[in-house]
Amino acid sequence: MFKKETYIARREQLRKDVGHGLIIIQGNHEAPCNYTDNTYAFRQDSTFLYFFGLMREDLIGVLDCDNGKDYVFANDYDIDDIIWTGPLPSVKELAASVGVENSGTLAELQTLCLKTIGEARKIHYLPPYRADNLNQMGSLLGIKKEGVTRYASMELILACIKQRSIKSAEEIEEIERAIATAYNMHVGAMKMAMPGRYEYELAGFMEGQARMANGPLSFPVIMTTHGETLHNHGHNNKLEVGRMLVMDAGCETAMHYCSDITRSVPVGGKFNERQKTIYELVLAANMEAIRITRPGITYQEVHTAASKILAQGYKDLGILKGNVDDIVANGAHALLMPHGLGHMMGLDVHDMENYGQIYVGYDDETRPSTQFGLASLRCGRRLQPGFVITDEPGAYFIPALIDKWHAEGTNKDFVNFDELEKWKDFGGIRIEDDILVTETGCRVLGKPIPKTVAEIEATMAE
Repeated sequence: MFKKETYIARREQLRKDVGHGLIIIQGNHEAPCNYTDNTYAFRQDSTFLYFFGLMREDLIGVLDCDNGKDYVFANDYDIDDIIWTGPLPSVKELAASVGVENSGTLAELQTLCLKTIGEARKIHYLPPYRADNLNQMGSLLGIKKEGVTRYASMELILACIKQRSIKSAEEIEEIERAIATAYNMHVGAMKMAMPGRYEYELAGFMEGQARMANGPLSFPVIMTTHGETLHNHGHNNKLEVGRMLVMDAGCETAMHYCSDITRSVPVGGKFNERQKTIYELVLAANMEAIRITRPGITYQEVHTAASKILAQGYKDLGILKGNVDDIVANGAHALLMPHGLGHMMGLDVHDMENYGQIYVGYDDETRPSTQFGLASLRCGRRLQPGFVITDEPGAYFIPALIDKWHAEGTNKDFVNFDELEKWKDFGGIRIEDDILVTETGCRVLGKPIPKTVAEIEATMAE
């Protein structure tokens, strides 16, 4: 945990921003895997971590905006639990460790909720993303579970986004700690990416590195020689020379701050000319995004600038045709990058998206597009110092999508389908860094992970 004063200050700011009523922040519960006593690895809710910092299951935090009191509610362990867990801190002790003076049982929380409802004071809560929390909130408030999400507090959602979007120095330090582990994950896997191995060997190595650093993966490893599939979680392919290997992986620290890095490498350690051409085009888009990212620009504008780099490169190869601005305005380039440039990152690898991604990545000024590809941009809003975002352009030759566009004549004025046919066996490439928006620009977080053609080939030669 951070020092308790950090959590006290965060809660004080939240009470000030919401302004009235009772705020309920649910922690998570253990979830059975295949029977009751065999559970998935416990992961605390990120909002609860942000404001209370406590890792134990079944906790609920409460902030009373009207009297300035904070509470932590849960039932203490009994002797039947302690036999299996050993001695553990009481709820009162846990609460005190993060500067909360008031604690109680879940029955006492129910009484507080009923009292607050009787006083006609508003109860603020976030939309639950887990069924157990949804059911619990319904019981606490006496409403049917179908209505729980409908009555979630927009005031609380926006107040949480306001705070969590701006990362403090201690949060940046944690994220860079996660990237330090990701460095070991990616560099080690690069050296293993030799013909004859299987994807699952490299994916297993990466997860092992995360566990050795006392944190889980931040999301399931994407490790595939079929990089044209954006989120391929199968790992059964044998590595063969001539294929690009996409490795998209990150980890969490013990405090659950995340990293999210992608590197694409040639199996065997040497780029052929075709691989090098597409790789350096994607790298140019990645570097252009870094060059122009700064406070005041929207990330939608950064996405568009990176897209123009890609479009120009594809035009030079004869894959696309026409004016580059028109290619991008019509979304023709999205045939080869059907996703957005990046997303917010912090305690969640897609930070705060449980609040509703549209509220996190967009605002009243910047609205999401409906255009194919650009519609998948998860963060388009105007950037501020302290934002941590991913920069992850890619190139994907997706046979089914190419065939669909060809058959339907989609963007036929901008796509040379005859030339594109020659690339349908290529696969895909993605390059991703985690970047911090600073007062004057941005910086790539963490120890630099090999990214240029020369750096990758030299690393893999080791």
